[in-house]
Amino acid sequence: MAATSTTRALSRIAIIGGGPGGLALRLTLAKRGIPATIYERETDSTSRAHMGGMLDLEWETGQRALRENGMEDLFKKYSRRDAQEMRLAGKDGVTLLKREEPASEEGDLKNERPEIDRRVLREILLDAVPKDSVKWGHALTAIRPLDNGEHELTFANGLVTVTDLVVGADGANSRLRPLLSSAVPLYHGITGAELSLAPSVAALPENRDISDGVGKGTCGVLEDEKVITFQRNGDGRIRAYMWFRGDADWKLPSDPKAAKQVMLDTYADWAPWVRRFIEQADESAIYRRPLHYLPVGHRWDHKPGVTLIGDAAHLMSPYAGAGANLAMGDGLDLCFVIAEAVAKGLGREEVEAAIAAWEEKMFEQAGQYAFISKKSVELSFGPGTPHSAVKGFAKYLEQARK
Repeated sequence: MAATSTTRALSRIAIIGGGPGGLALRLTLAKRGIPATIYERETDSTSRAHMGGMLDLEWETGQRALRENGMEDLFKKYSRRDAQEMRLAGKDGVTLLKREEPASEEGDLKNERPEIDRRVLREILLDAVPKDSVKWGHALTAIRPLDNGEHELTFANGLVTVTDLVVGADGANSRLRPLLSSAVPLYHGITGAELSLAPSVAALPENRDISDGVGKGTCGVLEDEKVITFQRNGDGRIRAYMWFRGDADWKLPSDPKAAKQVMLDTYADWAPWVRRFIEQADESAIYRRPLHYLPVGHRWDHKPGVTLIGDAAHLMSPYAGAGANLAMGDGLDLCFVIAEAVAKGLGREEVEAAIAAWEEKMFEQAGQYAFISKKSVELSFGPGTPHSAVKGFAKYLEQARK
């Protein structure tokens, strides 16, 4: 009888959003024989051709979500250890601090954070989940609580379905968050744009100084309360996130040439190779990129039948390197709670208590990283850069070696 109760309590699981967190949850459920459906607003798996740079997955969260699902070898195949190289420079483009690839044994990733392109990670996760469990072109428009923890979901394409558990993995502007929390993303006071060099352009001999300046992995160029973070993708594309202090309503011109001119004006006295990067940027891949975050320590009182993971639960800037890692760890650990409930034949109240306990652990872990992220933004855009940032990063590296 108890098992039947659990089957009813968790027989209809909906995951809203097919990013790293939602896919990690669906993969882990699939590996344990638990059905679920991902509803993704994008029309198909190729809709996000612009999807961003590299993700450095760490052992206990992002890597663990793959390792626990038998994908450790795939991660080793597609991740790049040499891309762990990190550089910091001032606006003259001269490297002030450089972290080389860790000197651990080949194949031992416990103390490393190998980089993998976000696009590649998404592809290997999509290949690993049941194909019919991802519903493309399903933008959630409404969610209505019913009795006993059930929720009615309505999508823009007309589909209406009822769930026993709905998981919001739908990012910064989550449609599910208002069910649990009144918190909304806060503006960091930092705005800007993403630009990139196409692989063929990045490889040109005349752009050798750009390539040399960026290095093998990530290069942060920062000064005058402005930051450019360069990343080298696995396909040879060099991507840059160009951030500076500005109003929340700052607009990036829609015309690519005008957009590049705005960036050239913003970084007028920066290194020649930085400015040439802007001049040659791919005009089909320019995007506005303001920085937002949820309040540090964001939490909610548990409500039956609904929870959040990833950015929907704990949005933060990329300045802690934790977003994708936490999202994938959330998906993994939430699945373990669900799988244990199914194995033990827990009833509805016991299932909800287990999810509530997991949420408390998530709040604590995410809160620590959210604090680091906020402080890192303040340091990176402070008046003492680049030297204050170099000092802070050097201290971090020293502690990491201990």
